[in-house]
Amino acid sequence: MAAPALRHDVFQAIADPTRRRLLKLLADKEMPIAAIISHFPMSRTAVNKHLHILSDAGLVRSRRMGRETRYLLKPEPLAEVRDWLSFFEVYWDDKLSLLKAFVEQDEPLDEANK
Repeated sequence: MAAPALRHDVFQAIADPTRRRLLKLLADKEMPIAAIISHFPMSRTAVNKHLHILSDAGLVRSRRMGRETRYLLKPEPLAEVRDWLSFFEVYWDDKLSLLKAFVEQDEPLDEANK
């Protein structure tokens, strides 16, 4: 019996700055690997490895067109990241509200702090 294929976690996939740059690059249009590698100071093999991880996480789609493989962003799995971050919005909102209240205090500064 064959071992199940390991799938990459979305959070693990986006943890790498190169992969985040790849996602941004592929957000607007489908691109062949030759065009993609021109944006990165690394080998085709290294870019291919990053694309494979993104593909395993469901973040990019690839398709063959003749002799080339083209890649495109599949943003749906990023909803998991958005949902996780939205949990923490209440904390950010609370801290921003406290900062706003502090900044807007009407207490004049004493002469030593001017």
